[in-house]
Amino acid sequence: MVFDSFAEARKNGFLAMKKLKDSGKGVVGQFCTYTPLEIFMAADLVSVSLCSTSDETIPEAEKVLPANLCPLIKSSYGFAITDKCPYMYFSDLVVGETTCDGKVKMYELLGQTKNVHVLELPHRQTTPEAKALWRAEIVRLIERVEKDFGVAITDEMLKEAIRKRNMERRLLKEVYELSTMCPPPISGLRQLQILFGAQFKFDWQEKVEEIQNAIDSIKEAYENGERPIAEKAPRILITGCPMGGVTEKVVKVIEDAGAVVVAFENCTGAKQMDRQCREEGDPITNIADHYLNIGCSVMTPNPNRFELLYRLCDQFQVDGVVEMTLQACHTYAVESYTVKTFLKERNIPYLHLETDYGTSDIGQLSTRAGAFVEML
Repeated sequence: MVFDSFAEARKNGFLAMKKLKDSGKGVVGQFCTYTPLEIFMAADLVSVSLCSTSDETIPEAEKVLPANLCPLIKSSYGFAITDKCPYMYFSDLVVGETTCDGKVKMYELLGQTKNVHVLELPHRQTTPEAKALWRAEIVRLIERVEKDFGVAITDEMLKEAIRKRNMERRLLKEVYELSTMCPPPISGLRQLQILFGAQFKFDWQEKVEEIQNAIDSIKEAYENGERPIAEKAPRILITGCPMGGVTEKVVKVIEDAGAVVVAFENCTGAKQMDRQCREEGDPITNIADHYLNIGCSVMTPNPNRFELLYRLCDQFQVDGVVEMTLQACHTYAVESYTVKTFLKERNIPYLHLETDYGTSDIGQLSTRAGAFVEML
C-alpha cells in the first residue's frame, strides 16, 4: 500500500537514523514548526522532530515535571530522560523555542543532559522590533550550527535549501489539496499519515519521490473509480494543537461517526505547508519572515491563523470544524473561544475537544464527535 511507508515512517526511521549517525552525519532535533529547517539542510545535517506523542514515559517525566503540564511537554521530556527516543538520543544539537512557558522551563532541564539551543521567538509578527529580533535569532542559530558542526553556511547554501524545502512544501500541499475533491480520494487518517510520516524520512530526494508517487497513486486509483469515502459524508476540518501519534484518536472517532476529515489546519498540516518561502533576495531575511508569519496561538494578535482557517473552510467546502486542544495548552485553549466566535459569525459549526495522550477518553470523544456529526 502507498500509505504503509508513511504510516510506519517514525518507527522505521530509527534504523535509518542510526545508519546516518554511524556514517558521520550530524543530527539536529527540533520541537516546533517555527524552527527553520533550511539552516540544517544547508549545513548538510539531518533534522528530526522530537515532539513525542505517547503517554509511555509521562510517569517518569512527572517525577520532575508537574502532573498538570501539557502532555506533549511531559512526553517529550520523559522520552529524553529515559533514552527511549532514538531521535533524541542521536541528536547532537536540540533546538527549542520560546513558544510557551512550559516548554521553556523544560528546555532548561533538558539542557542539563543535552546540547540545547533555544530560539527567542517574539510573540508579535508585524512590529519592526519583532522582525529584527527574530532575524537576529536566525543569525544566532546559524552561528551555533557553524560552531557545533564545524561548517560554514553561505547564502548560496541557504538559497538552495529554501528551494528544496519549497518543493517539499508544494508536494505535501498537493497531497492534502486532493481532498478538495468530492468525495475526497482518501480519508483524513490516510492524509495525516503522509503529512506526519514525511518528517521522519531523512533522504530528501527519496522523500520527494515517495510523496510524488503517493500523489500519482491516489489520483490513479480515483480516476479508476475507487471511492473509499461516501459522497454524502460530512466534511470536517481539524484545527488546534499538533496532530499525530495518540491524537490520531480524534480523527478516528470523527471518521467512525461517518464524517471525513478533509483538512488539517494544525502544525502537522496546512499551517506549515500553505506558504512558500521567498527565493529572491537575502535568504536570511526570507527565512526569518517566512517562519515568523506562521499563525500559531502563541502570537498576539494572531490574524494569520484566522485568514488560513477561513480560506481552508471555503476551499475544502467544510461542513464543520473540530478544534483539538491538549490539556494545559493554555494559548490554544484561550484562543478556542475566539475561533468559536469567528466560525459562528460565518455560520460554520464548531466543536471543541480537549484531550491528552491517554486512551481512557475515547468513549467520551466518540459520543461528542458522533453527536456533532449527526447534527451536521
